Amino acid sequence: MAVRRLAPKEQQPASFAFSEENLAWAKAQIAKFPAGRQQSAVIPILWRVQEQHDGWVSEAAIRAVADLLGMAYIRVLEIATFYTMFQLAPVGKKAHVQVCGTTPCRLRGAQEIIDVCKHRIHHDPLHVSADGDFSWEEVECLGACVNAPMAMIWKDTYEDLTPESFEKVLDGFASGNPPKPGPQNGRQFAAPITGQATLINGGGKPAKNQGGTPKEPVLSDAEPKKASEVANVQERPAPKPPADDATRKGK
Repeated sequence: MAVRRLAPKEQQPASFAFSEENLAWAKAQIAKFPAGRQQSAVIPILWRVQEQHDGWVSEAAIRAVADLLGMAYIRVLEIATFYTMFQLAPVGKKAHVQVCGTTPCRLRGAQEIIDVCKHRIHHDPLHVSADGDFSWEEVECLGACVNAPMAMIWKDTYEDLTPESFEKVLDGFASGNPPKPGPQNGRQFAAPITGQATLINGGGKPAKNQGGTPKEPVLSDAEPKKASEVANVQERPAPKPPADDATRKGK
């Protein structure tokens, strides 16, 4: 993993202060942990700070979190620099795009998504666009391999992307109307795009999928499968007769 450092001094704000709402939220998170374990709230609080601070974490913000939790500054800095979910330099104000570049996404067109970022945002990753609204970077697996290629914007994932649909996603953020997260090709979550492929014919011989769904489920939660008397009998192999004593052979 590349070395992660804080933004240079010229980009660092002089101070950071929690908003009233976020300070109350942070104190509520701290109260969830037992005495002596309040520092465990550092990650959710850092995330909330990032949301308040235009999508990135400054040195002043790290110090504010450390003071709130009674931690050494270096401990909070270690956490902020270790987890790539925390941005350490200014990012796009409307959207910071993280494009998955791991093998499944690469095989299904991630490079085309990256090319859109290069053309529309900036040629190089981790650079803010000319209007200050967008930035992008390539990241490792984001856990939606079935729906590759995909990208994460802030905390939401946009999946099953094509260059055309990705352009529409960026248009939505640019206009202040982000599209609905998830698959962008109409499929439901990670279900087969061609329709249901299992449990479609009552349990008989496999039926050729016609791209539709059955009118009624083969087995619903309201009608669980009932165990029969036969199902309660444990099958055991017949016992084998004892083997002859090998020492008596030939006598």
